[in-house]
Amino acid sequence: MVEAATAGSPALVITNLVFRYSGSGETLLRIPSFELAAGGQALLTGGSGTGKSTLLHLILGLMEPSSGEIRVAGRAIHKLHGEARDRFRGRHVGMVFQTFQLLHGFSALENVMLAMTFSDIKPGEHEERARELLDRLGIERTGAPPEALSVGQQQRVAVARALACGPELVLADEPTASLDPENGRAAVGLLREVCRERGAALLCVSHDPTLAGEFDEVHGLASLSVAEGARV
Repeated sequence: MVEAATAGSPALVITNLVFRYSGSGETLLRIPSFELAAGGQALLTGGSGTGKSTLLHLILGLMEPSSGEIRVAGRAIHKLHGEARDRFRGRHVGMVFQTFQLLHGFSALENVMLAMTFSDIKPGEHEERARELLDRLGIERTGAPPEALSVGQQQRVAVARALACGPELVLADEPTASLDPENGRAAVGLLREVCRERGAALLCVSHDPTLAGEFDEVHGLASLSVAEGARV
């Protein structure tokens, strides 16, 4: 059974988060407090090696914090274990990876539909939902495999996949890294617009300084975190 979110809760709350390397005990991240409202949008900036990717993996529940708490849609994700955590993540958090991580051998449509496999969305609704999202994002060749699509089109498929289950929170890792500046700004603008339409909060992490002008809420990771010898 998929763990339920708590109605009316912020999309993301981080409290007294500390992450240390298990071997050396070296502290990479220390974030006393961070909150992203339901439907809110924020940009988190920082250079390479400041812990941005590690933070996303902690929010996703793919890595364990040394101490502290991360709540997604009102639930403490690290208090869930095994399949319960996997299902909660799949239902409540969408992820747009820097390298997209689309599955080759599957069409654009199938990549989006696969995201709904373990959701509570009725199987008979998967294809219609996927087609609607891809159409909204301007993907006409829904039967094409990822390798037959342009980089920009692949990113749009990745956005559709992230939103397929109607998550409360969408995470975007360096969304402009594979695009030229003009297409990068357009892609981020579209991601923000579609998240607003779907009622999903958006946390974007990037070292691209040009994105700061696209978000009303901008945080430097260094201002949130006390890092000692940070590296990723």
